[in-house]
Amino acid sequence: MVADNRSAVRKVLIITLLLNLFVMTLKAVLGSWTGSLSLLADALHSVTDSANNILGLIASRFSSPQPDRDHPYGHQKFEGVGALGIAAFLGIACFEILQGAIERILSGGKPVIISPSELWLLLIVLGINIFVTFYERHVGQQVGSPILIADAQHTMSDVWVTIAVLAGLIGVWQGQIFNLPQLQWLDIVLSFPVALLVFRSGWNVIKENLPWLVDEMAIAPEAIHGIVTQVPGVINCHEIASRGVVGRQVFIEMHLIVDAIDVETAHQITEEVENLLEERFSPVRILIHIEPPAYQSDQITYETESKSR
Repeated sequence: MVADNRSAVRKVLIITLLLNLFVMTLKAVLGSWTGSLSLLADALHSVTDSANNILGLIASRFSSPQPDRDHPYGHQKFEGVGALGIAAFLGIACFEILQGAIERILSGGKPVIISPSELWLLLIVLGINIFVTFYERHVGQQVGSPILIADAQHTMSDVWVTIAVLAGLIGVWQGQIFNLPQLQWLDIVLSFPVALLVFRSGWNVIKENLPWLVDEMAIAPEAIHGIVTQVPGVINCHEIASRGVVGRQVFIEMHLIVDAIDVETAHQITEEVENLLEERFSPVRILIHIEPPAYQSDQITYETESKSR
């Protein structure tokens, strides 16, 4: 049976939500004080951090792994849907950053004025982001939560964004000291790699969660066939299908040809098959269709689209 990790997930999301709200507010205030486009864009990125935490809390509320009458396969795909929501927020943030940078290039704006004390505050923000990233990733891997791992990926993009913004603002500060107004362009130029980092994070979240949501093959049928045919009494297995994520939850279906003269013997063979697969791919739910010894099939998996035509 799959462990219910929702309470641990909610605890982490609440802690990171409070930290992200603090970071977002601090960035927005500093961005307004200094007139920094990249810092205001970074604050917008942090808005998505908080929104992701709220989304994760909602998804976690409905993502119980335990089945019920209406959801006999459990509710874990709610977490995958939540992760895709994070990707959508990242896409919005990327668009907003690019739009703001282009508008500044075309229409210009007030120069950025930054002080050492404001740079030190940004270092504190960076430290908080780094803590949130590793904290979420550690707990997410520990309890097997895709929503925490996806959110940690998002926050890691925020770390790189803040580093880029901080580097640009240090350059702007040096330009103030040495009377080099050309360095004002650093604030705009660095907005573009920030947007690319945000986009990359969203794409990674999609790649990790979409196969699970569309029921992509979880385990190669050849691997399942090789394990199952080791069990005494198994003649062959075919029509093998699997979905889910190994280590999180896997569903396996197959037709099993057994050397059995009665139902009880066939049942014992299938029990051994299930135990072996459970030991290898736990947690796993297995559906086996029994067939008599005389049945023959060389097809261990479903035919490909090209063969079936």
